[in-house]
Amino acid sequence: MSKTSYSIAVLPGDGIGVEVIDATLAVLRALEGRIGRRFECVKHPAGAQHYLNGGDSLPDSTLAACRAADAILFGAMGLPDVRQKDGTEIIPQLDLRFALDLYAGVRPIRTFAGLPGPLADPRAAQIDLVLVRESTEGLFYARGRGRIEGAGDAAEAFDTMKITHKGTARVCDFALKLAQQRKARGKPGRVTNVDKANVFQSMAFWRQVFDERAKAFPDVPTEHAYVDAMALNLVMKPWAYDVLVTENMFGDILSDLIAALAGGMGMAPSADIGDDYALFQPAHGTAPDIAGLGVANPSATILSAAMMLDWLAHRHGDAALGDGARAIEDALATAFAKELVRPREFGGKSSTADIVRAVVDGL
Repeated sequence: MSKTSYSIAVLPGDGIGVEVIDATLAVLRALEGRIGRRFECVKHPAGAQHYLNGGDSLPDSTLAACRAADAILFGAMGLPDVRQKDGTEIIPQLDLRFALDLYAGVRPIRTFAGLPGPLADPRAAQIDLVLVRESTEGLFYARGRGRIEGAGDAAEAFDTMKITHKGTARVCDFALKLAQQRKARGKPGRVTNVDKANVFQSMAFWRQVFDERAKAFPDVPTEHAYVDAMALNLVMKPWAYDVLVTENMFGDILSDLIAALAGGMGMAPSADIGDDYALFQPAHGTAPDIAGLGVANPSATILSAAMMLDWLAHRHGDAALGDGARAIEDALATAFAKELVRPREFGGKSSTADIVRAVVDGL
């Protein structure tokens, strides 16, 4: 029997993270009565400002709450001027990825009727793809492990990329299973492996593991692309792709590129998913320049919450949550298509509250 109440650990974070989280919680509250489910959302401290206040960007109590919750809803964290001793930013979301083994970074992008995009080709209206990024290895493995040798003109800095068979196999399996699920919903169900196997031994190894795992999914068409060619093709013909899977750093870069195809980071939801835990967050940052003005686009966070409901629906066998996810997506899409609202980055004048109101009314 499915649950009727779900616990959500909420980490609003810094800057506009607080505003887009509050906006999304209002949408979840409006949804509860419609689907007969309750969301017990409890906020917990973390982020750059918390680091400034107490010297800890991710308290043990917050991490414990994340482990205990059914899912994690994350705002945005980090402030440009708040740095650690090595010069890097305060980024608790990376700490959470490693602590909870959230190995699959899932970045879906689609275009919405009513919102202008950067591409003139009419086929751009059909963009609907998902980038799956390995999130615990790759070049990001070097975080905190880099070294500088020598001094002056002889100084050299080293960051090491790590690619393991286990890490690559599980994220490739994730992407291949996702393609199967998308095919069942009428999408192409094809996976494009993105690497740099023509230059790096680590990437040739990655491709070898991908091909090995693809054999276990004979119903899923697959292909390969070098990351530089993929960057070009995602601008020239993004409608040609369905599911992409790639290494951590490549995924970090390409996920911002595909966000631009939908109009910017305000339209880019994401999830970090592991075998036992999952975190859902907008792909954008804290935008301190507009924090507190009430103009931040909450769409990415609202869509991330829909992803959270889909994940919980699958994990708990609760179809009502899946219905809720579709209701949120449809309400947002209708608001844009009918031009009831238009975010500021699209030349509109809609505030954060305007967009929330349109979605809630749609529900």
